[in-house]
Amino acid sequence: MNPLLTTLGSKLTERWLNLLVLPGALFLAATALGATLGHRHWRDLDLLRTTLDDLAARPALERPGTAALLVALALLAAAAASLAAQFLGGAIERHWLRHPRGPLTRALTERRRRRWAARDAKVDQALRQTVAHTDPGACDESPHPDSPSARALARLQARIEHRDRVALRNPARPTWYGDRMQTTADRVADAYGVDLAALWPRLWLTLPEPAVRQLQSVGDSFSAAARLAAWAVAYALLACWWWPAALVAVGCAAVARTRAHTALDALAELIEAAVDVHGRELAARVGLLAPESTGRLGPETGDLLSELFRKAE
Repeated sequence: MNPLLTTLGSKLTERWLNLLVLPGALFLAATALGATLGHRHWRDLDLLRTTLDDLAARPALERPGTAALLVALALLAAAAASLAAQFLGGAIERHWLRHPRGPLTRALTERRRRRWAARDAKVDQALRQTVAHTDPGACDESPHPDSPSARALARLQARIEHRDRVALRNPARPTWYGDRMQTTADRVADAYGVDLAALWPRLWLTLPEPAVRQLQSVGDSFSAAARLAAWAVAYALLACWWWPAALVAVGCAAVARTRAHTALDALAELIEAAVDVHGRELAARVGLLAPESTGRLGPETGDLLSELFRKAE
């Protein structure tokens, strides 16, 4: 038991340091640096050195009790800053996945729809050009890279990727993240006739441990990206007193956006794959299919699953 408790304590300590102390301590250090230097003396190392020397020369800091108290207060302040960032990160995560409610979110959704429609029109134009340059008699042969058909195909692919940066389908939510999850729900409904929102909590209970760990890992990556975006907001506020913090804010925001896109795209793919692989097993467990039956999960069974899980009468 003692080795187990020791291992558990070391892991908890490491997690506490990584999630709470270190990010908060870095922000507190940047805050102290910004408060000392300000905009005008943003790179004045002599001023910083003088301030540190004056602080270290104070008689109170020579007492061990005072020094220990200051260290404890610094750790508590760092933990408080990290907890605030985690709270803000949760709000940002909900903001990324929100539905269009209210005038502002509806206006954002409509703006994204116009952007998507304009890019989709260019995809249609490129598709017509590709068809016009394609030789029906050479459909089984790879076109030469410099041929008109190859250039038209590359143009079509580029415009599809350009459109998909807005959304994979006609936008229904104010952010890319919400639309990516909505696309997964729409694809599941189209293929199996089942409501993913009603299906997923029950399907989660039947997933094997490796699938659960993979989904949790990707979900944690998305949450970590949201926390990094929260730190970007914090450093942007700090830039009001010390402008170099704006560079840190921009860097955090760029990394957070990239990581969030990657994590959510992977999460959406894993959720859809879980329905593909284990959806029929869930239907058998709740008695809608015989355990020994074969075949894919059909739309009729999907409708029955949705009706059952919604507790519809």
